[in-house]
Amino acid sequence: MKFSKLSCEEFVEILASKEAVPGGGGASSLVGAIGMALGGMVGSLTLGKKKYAAVQEDILALKAKADVIQADLIALIQRDAEVFEPLSKAYGMPSGTENEKTEKERVMAAALKECCAIPLQIMKKCCDAIELHKEFASKGTAIAISDVGCGVACCKAALQAASLNVFINTKSMADRELAEENNKLANEMLNVYSRLADEIYADVAAIFQRR
Repeated sequence: MKFSKLSCEEFVEILASKEAVPGGGGASSLVGAIGMALGGMVGSLTLGKKKYAAVQEDILALKAKADVIQADLIALIQRDAEVFEPLSKAYGMPSGTENEKTEKERVMAAALKECCAIPLQIMKKCCDAIELHKEFASKGTAIAISDVGCGVACCKAALQAASLNVFINTKSMADRELAEENNKLANEMLNVYSRLADEIYADVAAIFQRR
């Protein structure tokens, strides 16, 4: 099933069911894509405006980057579902004999590695999206500044949500060196880009508090 091709209603209905996929990873990727789309909308609304003639080339470049990130995040919805299936099957593998145990451990290790790699990719895309929102906030049309705030809030939420999908899988890893490496990458992104997203959101919110 191509989850990115479902309607909004269909996607959330399956998400709310007992089906194994989509789950938190796919949901975070979709939320990140929505956040990036809001940033892209600010760019679209800025293009062609005489008031912003000086930044048209910048906006075009930002829009191009935003479109790529948005498409990548949509694609990662499906990838997250694809990598989880082998892991869900691995948990049910027999382990009664030494050979069975060894094979289960091998399959689990490979599956867990993939199940960490995808949410880490989602996180990286969300970090890139947050950086673009800073640019859209400074160069985009003022009439859509609230959408920058909405977009960056979505991207921060997606970043945090994806990190939990990293941490739940690293917790099960037998290779603790790889687990800690993945945890470090995730925490670094969280620390830097959660703060940046908060700063962008606060700057946008402050506009509406002025009298």
